[in-house]
Amino acid sequence: MDSRKLAGIIEGLLFAAGDKVSIEKLSSIIGVDKKTIKAAINDMIANYNECAARGISIREINNGYQICSKPELYAYIKQLFSSKQKSGLSQAALETLAVIAYNRPVTKAKIEHIRGVNSDSAVVRLLERKLIRETGRLDAPGRPILYETTDEFFRSFGFKDDTDIPIFELNKVQEDT
Repeated sequence: MDSRKLAGIIEGLLFAAGDKVSIEKLSSIIGVDKKTIKAAINDMIANYNECAARGISIREINNGYQICSKPELYAYIKQLFSSKQKSGLSQAALETLAVIAYNRPVTKAKIEHIRGVNSDSAVVRLLERKLIRETGRLDAPGRPILYETTDEFFRSFGFKDDTDIPIFELNKVQEDT
C-alpha cells in the first residue's frame, strides 16, 4: 500500500475514534503488519511535529495512539468549550490524584491514611473527571474498592504511560523539611 494512502487511513481512523487506538487494532482493520503501521505512525508524528502551523499532533498513550490538539492551542480551545468549561482541580483532588498515581492500585483507606484527611469528595471529583477509575476490589475484609489512574490522566498530564510519571524522592523531601 502507498505510504501516503496508509497515513491517510491511519489519520482518519485515529480522528474518528476520538480516543487511543492500538497498533494491533489498526493493523487488523487496515490489513497491514504492525511494523509497517508503527513506521507510518512514526513518520506521521515527525511530519506533524515539523510543521508548526499544524494544530494537531499524534500522541502515544499507554500502547495506543491518539490525535490530540497541540497544547499551545489551549486558550483557543478553552473558548470553544467555555460553556462546558470545567473548573480546575482543588488542592485536595490533586493530592489525592498524586497518591493514586504513585500507589496504584490503592484503596480509599490507604489514600486517607497517606493524606491524613477524608478524601471522599476528591475521589468522587476525580471519578467524574475520568482521571481515575475503580479497578477491582482488594481481597481483604470489607472488600474495599481499588482505584487507579486512567488514560485520561495520562493524556491530561502529558504522560505517555506510568513510566513517564516523575520519580518521587521521599528522602529529598524529608531532608528539606
